[in-house]
Amino acid sequence: MENYDIIIIGAGGTGLAAAMYAARLGQKTLVFGKNQGSELPIGGVITTTNLVENYPGFQKLTGTELAKKIEDHARSYDLVTIKEEPVSKVEKKSEKKFIVTAEKKKYNAKAVIFATGTKWRKLDIPGSKEFENKGVNYCALCDGPLFKGKVVALVGGSDSAAKDALVLAESCEKVYIIYRGEKIHPEPINLKRVEDNKKIEVINNTNVLEIKGKQVVEEITLDKIYKKSKNLKVSAVFVAIGHIILSDLAKEMKVKTNKAGEIITDKLSQTSLKGVFAAGDVSDGAFKQLITGVAEGCTASYAAYEYIRRE
Repeated sequence: MENYDIIIIGAGGTGLAAAMYAARLGQKTLVFGKNQGSELPIGGVITTTNLVENYPGFQKLTGTELAKKIEDHARSYDLVTIKEEPVSKVEKKSEKKFIVTAEKKKYNAKAVIFATGTKWRKLDIPGSKEFENKGVNYCALCDGPLFKGKVVALVGGSDSAAKDALVLAESCEKVYIIYRGEKIHPEPINLKRVEDNKKIEVINNTNVLEIKGKQVVEEITLDKIYKKSKNLKVSAVFVAIGHIILSDLAKEMKVKTNKAGEIITDKLSQTSLKGVFAAGDVSDGAFKQLITGVAEGCTASYAAYEYIRRE
């Protein structure tokens, strides 16, 4: 069984930053880069972002570019190993002894950091499952170009939804944002961009009831009449209604979580179980951005290092 000082579960920006910092502290570190339930590549959710303008030091670059820079930084340390395997179980055997079971074998660690993040929340309506990857999509950056010159709908009203709509508008003829609330609520700069974009139309106070088509998506049914009909012809439905917290592995260890399923941490990213730390979107921080996740990842590694040294 291979031995490591720190094992990090999750290879998004948070996990990769944690790995980089752990290596700088002289810790032999293993990162698992395929979370249970997540469909994201190494680099995590930022890889699905077309344009990043709020990460200090880089005025403007793509999410994929930023993720690659963080990944390359982590890989530059010989003490860091990254494996693209899902973890199925984490057990605490004693102080400073954890056993992590992955796809192929088991590994020993003195401390564990959860950076498992989230996965896309899916629509639970007729047609959403049947037409997944046949017009129902969750990544505007990945799949938007497939619908060049087409009319599409996007469900959601957050900042992420607005940014996705702007990405879709680059290639699609028309983008309908369908939101159940009174008004979409992106950051002010993105709200202005949406309002100024003639290709984007917002339909508020409305839900999608059903997704219809033969082989692929052809139309959606709304719960309210829009332009004299409850049926709206679209070639695709992009879903941006939030995320599900990937904390099941931590819950199985009896690590405390809140009602939303987020792992409860203190200011040093420590959880309720000694030797277990959490950072990024899986933790209960109020503000979830890549910059905060990276900071929390570095904090978690420092706290894990101190725990190993102290214990």
